[in-house]
Amino acid sequence: MIRTVNRPTTLFAAAVAFAFSAMMALTACAVEKGKKSEKEKGAQVFSFEKDAVGQLPKGWKADATNPKGPLAEWALAEDKTAPEGKALAITKINDTAGGVFNLCFSPVADFRDGEIEVRIKPLSGKTDQGGGLIWRAKDARNYYIVRCNPLEPNLRLYYVKDGRRKMIAEVTGVNVPTGQWSTIEVVQRGEKIEVSLNGKKMIEATDSTFTEAGAVGLWSKADAASAFADFKVDMGKKEGMEVGKEAGEKVKGLEKAKAGQEKQGDNDNDK
Repeated sequence: MIRTVNRPTTLFAAAVAFAFSAMMALTACAVEKGKKSEKEKGAQVFSFEKDAVGQLPKGWKADATNPKGPLAEWALAEDKTAPEGKALAITKINDTAGGVFNLCFSPVADFRDGEIEVRIKPLSGKTDQGGGLIWRAKDARNYYIVRCNPLEPNLRLYYVKDGRRKMIAEVTGVNVPTGQWSTIEVVQRGEKIEVSLNGKKMIEATDSTFTEAGAVGLWSKADAASAFADFKVDMGKKEGMEVGKEAGEKVKGLEKAKAGQEKQGDNDNDK
């Protein structure tokens, strides 16, 4: 017996199958895109493309902790090694006192939990070099800070309360060359703080000094002049607050203790 095939029916079935496969593929793409959008929700990347060299970017404000003279001058400066050919830098230091912390606040004033990242290039400084990030800042005298210093060399996590700085944790022997870019990243979730340098997790600590949302910005000390670029703030959810074994071995646990057992960073001699 000869079996006949209904060709139109076969072609129709194939078309239906193709359409179904295409629909599933589009659905998968939409789901993945939705996940990506959700992941990036709350992220803000600061671009200085439209801001003029020689001026502070719109919305940014210079300030200082414990100033004894005029504020340091911050402005966008030409830098061929930076994105868009310019970086936010300290262009003139007017007060080199050891206990003065030079600040530049970003327009973000409601950071509590999430991730902050910046690239830093130490430029000069005899007493101090480098700098870092501040966050959950109430004002110029109350905030968290992480900073690197090529002269020591180390990476330290502090809080500054009522103008006085106290160290929470540090890692020594870090490589942050003067005149080269390094990346500092902070992840905060509740009382947990995690710090990475150039993509490597270095510090994990717990502290409850500041629990409310606050401003974020940039920091340097005394005569340290640095350039900053690729400043990113992401207030989305961040999972996985665990430090790796290798980094954990390097971290000196200076956890905040009760009954006056806190380790205090030298307010004037932290090079």
